Amino acid sequence: MNKMDRDVFVVADNVFTPLGKTTTENFGNLLEGRSAVKQHADRAISAQPFFASLFDKGTFPENDHYTKFEQVLIASITDALKQSGLKAPDQENILILSSTKGNVSLLETEKHSPELNERISLSASAKLIAKHFGLVNQPIVVSNACVSGVVAIIAAMRLLRTGQHENAIIAGADTISRFILSGFESFQALSPGICKPFDKHRNGLNLGEGAGTIILSANQKYSGNTRVLGGGISNDANHISGPSRTGKELSFAIDQALKDAGVTAEDIGFISAHGTATPYNDEMEANAIALSGLESVPLNSLKANYGHTLGAAGLIESIVSVQSLKEGLVLPTLGFEERGVSRPVNVAKSISKITKSNFLKTASGFGGCNAAIVFGK
Repeated sequence: MNKMDRDVFVVADNVFTPLGKTTTENFGNLLEGRSAVKQHADRAISAQPFFASLFDKGTFPENDHYTKFEQVLIASITDALKQSGLKAPDQENILILSSTKGNVSLLETEKHSPELNERISLSASAKLIAKHFGLVNQPIVVSNACVSGVVAIIAAMRLLRTGQHENAIIAGADTISRFILSGFESFQALSPGICKPFDKHRNGLNLGEGAGTIILSANQKYSGNTRVLGGGISNDANHISGPSRTGKELSFAIDQALKDAGVTAEDIGFISAHGTATPYNDEMEANAIALSGLESVPLNSLKANYGHTLGAAGLIESIVSVQSLKEGLVLPTLGFEERGVSRPVNVAKSISKITKSNFLKTASGFGGCNAAIVFGK
């Protein structure tokens, strides 16, 4: 087999969030319709109460060596590696780290210095984590707003296809700080309650903390596992924060992902949407899905369960969807009651069964970035 034709398989995964510390625990809570989003009154983050999904205080104790952001990544990677049976120091392994803001919270607590500038860099965190696990190859960082998690998986898929590495450990995380919350407040993008993706009465997003890790391999011994079939990336070149109104650019990424995967719209069993519950994102995403001929395919958003976990969102939602594919179930969109987008997309309101073998994951973010990826049995 030509190296460029190599299949890429899911070996192991972990979701580490306020809803659970393993993929199984998270999926069980999602089946029960649970949400980790609740009202918080934490003056270290905001002068006003806000709705978000946050880890309980004390989950990650003060540590001189690793920040909270790094600790949640280490916890997630540890569980996934344990499942995989891979030996981390193997030369065939590559670590890809996905995050939007990383250690930006240190700007709020530490004195500015050249040392702090280095410490808050994502490359510094990636090197620390690689060293923790004994990984020998220089890690790769993907930080592209809220598509970071999906782009990281696509980057790993492409690396494994070319034969540059046998296995990839893709991990993403973000934690919420005053800096991050105030940024979304400045856009008036936060919901005063639990968000309602694609709903007529949606009024903004919730933020969330969490990490996800997925381990991929091109080794044929995993040929019975779920596969990463193809991906596509595009950019609106429209506005620094507002998405394209037409959805054509996300639709382009979706079409590229389908083509790369060698499947058509008719082969997709469900869509794991970005679904932030902001007026413009959901409208744009619905347009894109319809433009790609997927308006009748069941779709869900997990933002009302987890909040928007930023650089971890694409990973967490992909991993949950891989589990959904295994179970043959589409999870509902918590908070959705009445369609509030102009295109008649098929938003899942309850748990339903699927019979098809593939799903599509979409993501969009600030700067007009879009990404889509297809997984299949």
